Amino acid sequence: MDVQEINRRTIAQFRAGGDIDGMRRDRLILLTTTGRRSGAAHTTPMMFHHDGDRLLIVASNVGASTHPDWYLNLEQNHHVFVEVGEEARDALATPLIGEDRARTWAMLKQTYPFFAEHEMRTARIIPVVALTKV
Repeated sequence: MDVQEINRRTIAQFRAGGDIDGMRRDRLILLTTTGRRSGAAHTTPMMFHHDGDRLLIVASNVGASTHPDWYLNLEQNHHVFVEVGEEARDALATPLIGEDRARTWAMLKQTYPFFAEHEMRTARIIPVVALTKV
């Protein structure tokens, strides 16, 4: 499976406004981060969860032992660009900490049980990130 090709196709389908192969459009965003080494823009399609006026994303990396590249990028630069539905906007990406993270992570695992499976596969703490409009 070529993940980069799947991502390219998903991004193109999302931006074209039509159906997206194997995914629910209403649960998908495009997150653009700035490369921590290259400085280039990198766009990643991913699932999100609405939480009031913020969007939540999870750096589970399907339970891998390392954080996904998009998360490493936003650790260096919290300013991101988000495409959700028909809206595109600048946003601030803030990893949740403390009680907010604990409460939110518990809710996300209850709502999406596959996150609990991802957590069991890794020893790292899986980051939960809030995206808020700038």
